[in-house]
Amino acid sequence: GNHETGVIQPVSQIGQIARERGVLFMTDATQAVGKIPVDTSREPIDLLALSGHKIYGPKGVGALFVRRKDPRVQLTAQIDGGGHERGRRSGTLNVPAIVGLGKACQLMKEEGASEGTRLGMLRDRLEGALMEMEEVYVNGHRSHRLAQTTNLSFRDTESEALMLSIQKKIAVSSGSACTSATLEPSYVLRAMGVEEPLARAAIRFGLGRFTTEEEIDFTIQYVRESVIRLRQSSPRWQQRHGGIIPAGN
Repeated sequence: GNHETGVIQPVSQIGQIARERGVLFMTDATQAVGKIPVDTSREPIDLLALSGHKIYGPKGVGALFVRRKDPRVQLTAQIDGGGHERGRRSGTLNVPAIVGLGKACQLMKEEGASEGTRLGMLRDRLEGALMEMEEVYVNGHRSHRLAQTTNLSFRDTESEALMLSIQKKIAVSSGSACTSATLEPSYVLRAMGVEEPLARAAIRFGLGRFTTEEEIDFTIQYVRESVIRLRQSSPRWQQRHGGIIPAGN
């Protein structure tokens, strides 16, 4: 699952292409685990990484799946020492974090499907209301994606300005946390072919276990008001719309 748009990647097809050519295939499933079914016994995945903090487990702990047969994957140790983890990674294990990750995985297995349905409904409610405004676009596939993420572009705004406008009340981002230090448009959106003005006007909304309907309704109203203010001061919007904010916006 993509970290900025939520789009689900064709892992099965990619893995099969790699396998047919004798290439090992690794996937970072941090966004997907606990949100959609992930089955390494059926998928042509040789290595799979996940992180605890994305499923409400402790921060700083993760797991790596390594296929044992068909094919058998052998890793070179990056940390030498006592030969822990069958020689893969030496060092004393963080037992509390490991237990926390295991419990988080158990809870996501029990509650993930129902939680995904709830979050999908909240996301659609947020999207639907904001897209009643003129020239608001969803970046990515509308259905083949994770339930908790939406990435929207508000034409004739700047994502940084919109974030500053709403940051006292709502936590959003213009890309991934990994690239938060750069003001450049999202490399994900650029790779998707999103035109630069829309890439620079994109905001990522992430929903979670504690998101409520009341918070969604508040976000809709607050973001709408902020977008209207920014467009009223946007020369591009003024030029294209004659200084008039269309009805319903």
